Amino acid sequence: MSGNPYPLGLRLAGRRVVVVGGGAVATRRVPALLDAGAHVLLVAPELTPALRAHADAGRLHWAPRRFAPDDLDGAWLVQVAVDDPLAAASVSAAAAERRIFCVRADDRAAATAWTPAVTRHGPVTVAVLGGGDPRRAMAVRDAVRALLEVREGTLSAPGTPSGTRPGRVALVGAGPGDPELITVRGWRLLTEADVVVADRLVPGLLLDELRADVELVDASKIPYGPSRAQEEINRILVDRALAGKLVVRLKGGDPYVFGRGGEELLACAAAGVPVTVVPGVTSSIAAPAAAGIPVTHRGVAHEFTVVSGHVAPDSPASLVRWDALAGLRGTLVVLMGLKNLAAITATLLAHGRPAETPAAVVQEATTGSQRVLRSTLGAVAADVLTAGLRPPAVVVLGDVVDALGGAGPEGIPGGGPGQTGQSLTG
Repeated sequence: MSGNPYPLGLRLAGRRVVVVGGGAVATRRVPALLDAGAHVLLVAPELTPALRAHADAGRLHWAPRRFAPDDLDGAWLVQVAVDDPLAAASVSAAAAERRIFCVRADDRAAATAWTPAVTRHGPVTVAVLGGGDPRRAMAVRDAVRALLEVREGTLSAPGTPSGTRPGRVALVGAGPGDPELITVRGWRLLTEADVVVADRLVPGLLLDELRADVELVDASKIPYGPSRAQEEINRILVDRALAGKLVVRLKGGDPYVFGRGGEELLACAAAGVPVTVVPGVTSSIAAPAAAGIPVTHRGVAHEFTVVSGHVAPDSPASLVRWDALAGLRGTLVVLMGLKNLAAITATLLAHGRPAETPAAVVQEATTGSQRVLRSTLGAVAADVLTAGLRPPAVVVLGDVVDALGGAGPEGIPGGGPGQTGQSLTG
């Protein structure tokens, strides 16, 4: 049966959507379904680390097994994200029996619904169907987004054959979590990329906007320990660039703020690969701001210090002078410090930082899952455990926590009254 597709905007909030498959395609499609408020059932024996993070956080329900037809009971939509034609066909058949629209990543002709090329600009969502040609849809989508951004100049044509240009690497900061906080230049490079090597913390909706033919490498899925994994990431960047590809290394926050971007630049330079660095909005500033906390404020703090808390203060591997930080009057921002928070606060207290120093912890800043806990230096470690906060989270210590009196920024979750004792908003 042929015919032109009928365009429709689905309102999926609170409605059951089934995704079959736990690989790269599902990784790209699930964030948009979650953003639409759908109740997602993910059926797959195994998941990518990014999907597993959604499951662990309770954003979706994961059935760790193969698909069964009754998985579709009560569903409004099913997304088939597997590359096994027989398995995909069985899901399609079950969907057809129940009159449920079915999107198929493996066979557009066999699908009863297509996912369009999408771009989002504030409250505006633009969806483009290219008559079955994903490249055409992406090109039109990108042109529309360029107009929405009201920018001068033209974009490079997406999908330019890699053999016609020299390979290069772009280290791009994706920002703290909200996909709209990536820079315009960072987004433009994503539209041109042949390969995207993405960290676990990058906004999932950015991956949903990649061209269908882009190679997506989930950096958090690379095996070995931290050092070996970084060596493998470096090898992938160099290998793809030397093959003539435009490689975007997409990193949460800023590439150089505890992001190991310097190591990747050195590896590319040693191989003669040109590198572009696109700074990103770092969570060390964005997370406090999203919670209504300025890291500096006139008459309150004239300095702020950002430190990594991934190494305990008493570890020989620690490079942080916690004793010196305890004597500062300004703001202290701790990244990756939730696991060691009790040891960090105990060390600061032991070196003279007052126990009543205001403290805040911001979890998953600038996203719809943002939570903010307000406490004091002496109580914050225990309060975090009681509240069940988890990484990624940013810890802020200093009088700036109460500087604005809880006047949180409009339209961003998490602002709340500054006060002593535990206060949790989300």
